[in-house]
Amino acid sequence: MANTETDILCAPGLEDLPPLPMDAKSLVNDFTHHYFHHLGRDRNCRNIRYNYQALAFTVRERLIERWNNTRYAYIDADTKTGYYLSLEFLMGRALGNAMLNLGLDDAAHRAMEQLGIRLEQVAEEEIDAGLGNGGLGRLAACFLDSCATLQLPVMGYGIRYEYGMFRQRIENGRQVEEPDHWLRDGNPWEMERPEYTQRIRFGGRTECSRNDDGSLTHRWLDTHDILAVPYDLPIPGYKNGTVNTLRLWKSAATDAFDLQEFNAGSYTESVAMKNEAENITMVLYPNDASENGKELRLRQQYFLASASLQDVLARWKQRQGEVFGHFAERNVFQLNDTHPSCAVPELMRLLMDEKGMGWDEAWSVTTRTMAYTNHTLLPEALEKWPVPLFRQLLPRLLEIILEINARFLAEVSSRWPGDNERLRNMSIIEEGPVPQVRMAYLAIVGSFSVNGVAALHSQLLVQGLFRDFYELWPEKFNNKTNGVTPRRWLVKCNPGLASLIAGRIGEGFIADLGRISQVAPLADDPEFRSKWHAVKKANKERLAAVVLDQCGVPFNPESLFDVQVKRIHEYKRQLLNVLHVIHLYDRIKRGDTGEWTNRCVLIGGKAAPGYHMAKLIIKLIGNVAKVVNEDPLVGDRLKVAFFPNYRVTAMEVICPGTDLSEQISTAGKEASGTGNMKFMMNGAITIGTLDGANIEIREEVGDENFFVFGLTAEEVEHQRRSYNPAGIIAADPDLNRVLQLLTSGHFNMFEAGLFDPIIQAIVNPGDPWMVAADFRSYVQAQKRAAAAYLDREAWTRMSIVNSARSGKFSTDRTIAEYNEEIWRLRPVRPLPLVPSEPNGKL
Repeated sequence: MANTETDILCAPGLEDLPPLPMDAKSLVNDFTHHYFHHLGRDRNCRNIRYNYQALAFTVRERLIERWNNTRYAYIDADTKTGYYLSLEFLMGRALGNAMLNLGLDDAAHRAMEQLGIRLEQVAEEEIDAGLGNGGLGRLAACFLDSCATLQLPVMGYGIRYEYGMFRQRIENGRQVEEPDHWLRDGNPWEMERPEYTQRIRFGGRTECSRNDDGSLTHRWLDTHDILAVPYDLPIPGYKNGTVNTLRLWKSAATDAFDLQEFNAGSYTESVAMKNEAENITMVLYPNDASENGKELRLRQQYFLASASLQDVLARWKQRQGEVFGHFAERNVFQLNDTHPSCAVPELMRLLMDEKGMGWDEAWSVTTRTMAYTNHTLLPEALEKWPVPLFRQLLPRLLEIILEINARFLAEVSSRWPGDNERLRNMSIIEEGPVPQVRMAYLAIVGSFSVNGVAALHSQLLVQGLFRDFYELWPEKFNNKTNGVTPRRWLVKCNPGLASLIAGRIGEGFIADLGRISQVAPLADDPEFRSKWHAVKKANKERLAAVVLDQCGVPFNPESLFDVQVKRIHEYKRQLLNVLHVIHLYDRIKRGDTGEWTNRCVLIGGKAAPGYHMAKLIIKLIGNVAKVVNEDPLVGDRLKVAFFPNYRVTAMEVICPGTDLSEQISTAGKEASGTGNMKFMMNGAITIGTLDGANIEIREEVGDENFFVFGLTAEEVEHQRRSYNPAGIIAADPDLNRVLQLLTSGHFNMFEAGLFDPIIQAIVNPGDPWMVAADFRSYVQAQKRAAAAYLDREAWTRMSIVNSARSGKFSTDRTIAEYNEEIWRLRPVRPLPLVPSEPNGKL
């Protein structure tokens, strides 16, 4: 039987051990101990990898003290707990974040200097924990940071993928995917907890019998079981002694191999079950182009939900026994998008089949503990699973889903008698040749809260995708505008700017970003503007060095750094950015360079391996960049680079060095965006549509500090009815010339017809992204940005104002709203390990 967190072995005097010192001398002693005795290296070893591991273990020891202390505090407080379920956690590197939040930065630098080691070089050895595809996973990581900083008892649950987000290599301008074996050299930040292993069921059949009292009992039989083994990662709050937990599950076979098969001489067959089990957590998000891919992804989703819920129930049983009447008052689950939606029927199964509850009681518990966050406005992105696949993999869960749906539709029918169309539209089971389970609908029906992630997004959800549900349950729906953690996305990635700000308003803004508004009046201080500009220039020089190293393209730091880095997708409209680059190139070639602003354009991001159009757009960017960068007439007026293998660590260099932040999605398509917030926090000025959180960023900074363009969401829908891109192109000489350059093959001289699909998409009246419609407005906004950049003092003032108005976009604010309006958790402050924590000056 799995143990629980309260099974603590206390040897005599164990808790009398003094806390580990935080000074440089102690760090040196512990570092050398780990280097020589733990890792077994000697003085002749020159592999810096072991320096990183020794320092990581040294820092981890100090995290563990606070980690244990936090667990004790939560157990003693016996308070309500939150659980954040997400199939993605894009954590990035842990060392620098841990040192910052522990207040160890200065001491670690001094310790490494004493050893003749450059801390920056050691930190570069860490591989990004890329357990996510983009914004959704990075948001989850920021949320955990803020939960710990706000001292909220929240535990994250995810999957420990053996291979994270693929490494992107650019070969002849094309994306090539390589496996990201981030665990190749181990992970010093994780702790395996095999005592909390859970058993997960798949396949088999169900059997129903009637008890003596007439109630029904369901049993799930003949299943193919696998094990979920937890690995815990510490999540430190900012200098407050709190360290929360992210628990990642790894799949394993119930037996290492089939001994009978092995004895019969078939080694391959003997380990087949083991390999099949381990495949579930082998790779992040398989391509679902095939049925096998879909099956594996559904396995991952159920694996996460079942393991996490069983873990929570086991902990509850240890502390509260088999009484679940007040479970909902003490626990809350936040479902990060539809991926963990299996948690709704799985909790029902566990409560009914294993805890003996009746349907009504179990449903009451479930619907008072589940909360659902939606992250998309794209209908095609709402997950659906074929009913036959569900029946094959999860037969007991399908029975429960069908029962949930039947009872739900009865409620809808009672509200709107005879409205069969509404019943079809709202049913969890979508009719068709192959019926589908609508996972978003399942999450809505089973949750007490449904939130969007930006004001516009939440508004469009209740007006469009989920209108019927909103009319039934308006009280369920709410908005929680996203944010980012200022610890990583300002203090850690931009220490120069953080020091400048702290020198004028103190360090309080780090844990309360609202205080950064005190910087706003300093925008009128010439001395402060000069220092701000110097920090930005240094960051641009650092970014230029990285671009030269990674892309081979020289960026002049005096130029306008125009940056768009995010997942490559048609709705994010990297294509519109490229069309503007071609327009600038055309202007240079025609001699139209009056009042010119030199510009360096950086684009980066990964395309899904099966997304042909996105990969073709990457190729177009590369081809255009090659033509522009090799043209001597263009020179320093325009440089273009595609940044390969964009990831968290790259963004930590990119966002501090950016002048102009490209947030140019088709209005009504981006749920929120968080890159826009990172850039804003670091003083970049946004050029963007009125989409997602752009609207709220503009409200905070004012029209004069934001370059807005394009159709609004309402205008997009109105114009869609009579959209005529050919007419728009014919009436716009600049766009016409850009299309002529594309159709003439100017950027694909030796690859005839390569970009025809892109051209056809632009001129197609059914183009859902309406690229041609926003081109003219975009060009005009870019002209305003270019002109503004020429006035260095005015631009620096805009930069300061953007950073000063970024307080709303801290995840501390977002999480405080989640807690106040959804979770209702009580902050718990652990007892300090020492009389006072180190100041940890910046």
